[in-house]
Amino acid sequence: MNTITASEDAQLAAVHAGPAQVPPPVVQWWIAGAAVLLPLLAFFGTAASIVSIWNRSATFAHGFVIVPISLWLVWRRRDQLAQLAVQPCWPALAALALCGAAWMLAALSDVLIVGQYAFAAMVPLTVLAVCGTAFARALLFPLAFLLFGVPVGEGLIDPLIQITASFTVDALRMTGIPVLREGNSFSIPTGDWSVVEACSGLRYLISSVTLGCLYAYLTYRSPWRRVLFVLVSLALPVLANGLRAYMIVMIGHTSGMTLAVGVDHLIYGWAFFGLVMLLLFWIGSFWREDHTEPLTAMRPTVRVRSAPPAKVAAAALGVAACIGVWPAYAWYLERGNAAPPPVALSFAAAMPSAPAFTAWEPDFAPASASLRRFYRVGTAPVGLQVLYYRDGGAGKLISSTNRITAARSGWHETAVALSMEKIRGHDLVVRETAVAGPGGRFVVWQWYAIGGRVTASEYVGKLLQSKQKFLTGSDDGAALMVFTPYEDDPAAARPALRAFLREHLAALDATLAQNERQ
Repeated sequence: MNTITASEDAQLAAVHAGPAQVPPPVVQWWIAGAAVLLPLLAFFGTAASIVSIWNRSATFAHGFVIVPISLWLVWRRRDQLAQLAVQPCWPALAALALCGAAWMLAALSDVLIVGQYAFAAMVPLTVLAVCGTAFARALLFPLAFLLFGVPVGEGLIDPLIQITASFTVDALRMTGIPVLREGNSFSIPTGDWSVVEACSGLRYLISSVTLGCLYAYLTYRSPWRRVLFVLVSLALPVLANGLRAYMIVMIGHTSGMTLAVGVDHLIYGWAFFGLVMLLLFWIGSFWREDHTEPLTAMRPTVRVRSAPPAKVAAAALGVAACIGVWPAYAWYLERGNAAPPPVALSFAAAMPSAPAFTAWEPDFAPASASLRRFYRVGTAPVGLQVLYYRDGGAGKLISSTNRITAARSGWHETAVALSMEKIRGHDLVVRETAVAGPGGRFVVWQWYAIGGRVTASEYVGKLLQSKQKFLTGSDDGAALMVFTPYEDDPAAARPALRAFLREHLAALDATLAQNERQ
């Protein structure tokens, strides 16, 4: 007969009782919560820029609900999170340092969107660095959902306008209505229409993708259903916006231009889009899987002991070091450029001056200094516009808000293309824009001059500004434009522009070089 000792009896009782209870890592959670606030404190200016765009642009007003939704999604996971151990992930600190470097590059080149995305990515990376992979995996979507708060998409406005205009014109012609199109404007027998920024459908697209991702996460479990629903929510608003524009034109056409020609057409558009989205969610509900939870989420897990508070605090200090060095260096550069010297643009042309042939001006941010003159090349008038931007000025040289024509100004672009010109043996790439509006048509050649280099590309220009800022602490640069009128063919305007630049491009470069800081 076997006997059981007291120690063996205690061991058996422990086995039947299950795993030993591990105290919740309350201190570690408090440290992690404080660490998540570090990106907000270090990059408060970037966070404020995001909120300011939410506040002033209805396109991105959805950003105000992104953080509350993310917090709610985290709260739904609270039972699962309570079973996870806090175990810092040290490699995530390197990713945080890379995000900080990306933010610094964006700050040097004034690419706000890159800095905002770098800031938003720091929040999930901070959770990964301090809490570990288990927490980051459990909160993957709630943390990634924060990226929807970054106001991005303005670069899609022009392509969306083109798609909407082409769809509307093609649909009208298929209906049997004759259409005369010029750029984004077109005429039908009952009136004139124009597809402008508000008609691009960007608001519908952003709203649809944001809601589509959230709906797919909450409703489906299989990855292919989620991906499919998101793809549909991406394509549907583009199609719906084309149909919306076509329906509005048809309402105006059939009503004798008495309906859908003012604010009411925006109301019709949102009502139609809301109906389309409701239909999408209703159809998607037939394949919902929210009643089926993964077995791993339902099975009780054995809690592992969390890392000691000292280790978690060390990870939080690592986060502070990896992200704090970048705004500190940016502050150092800005302090060195606190009082930039004034800009002096002096230019003496060899050609005779001429009266202004147009009131058009580019819709650019206010420059530190500007020069606007008109000359005569043979019998053709030529205009010159130079906008010089210096650190501390009110505007930026390269920005998504800088445009050749202003909205609702009466001027509109009819064609845009890059052109390679040979000026006194040197290649000059310019962006050629044909503009029409009150008083006629004209061609504009535009390019940037930064640090002795010239380019017509905004992306190359940003890189040149970043390099110059890093080497000299200054991102000075200028936007140069020459323009001349034409009657029917824009090609007829090019000889006058070439002749003007052959005579004066070297003098313009010298004028800009006098203002560059070494």
